[in-house]
Amino acid sequence: MIAKRVRLRRKEAKISQALLASRSNVSFGSIKRFEQTGEIALNSLIKIAFALGYESDFNELFERKNYQSIDEIVNA
Repeated sequence: MIAKRVRLRRKEAKISQALLASRSNVSFGSIKRFEQTGEIALNSLIKIAFALGYESDFNELFERKNYQSIDEIVNA
């Protein structure tokens, strides 16, 4: 679940929910609700990713892979 991973990254960085809200420009209530329910707007999730330094994960999300065979796809 993405919310659990975000919470873990936030705690690893020793950032409170309030500080993350300030750094990401996402409301404290939205961050708290996200960590509890997993629900958040995509725009807010991207802001949180930037604030935590994980924006590159979004760049790789739909990156095209240049597979040469079906075997490469199956083994990926």
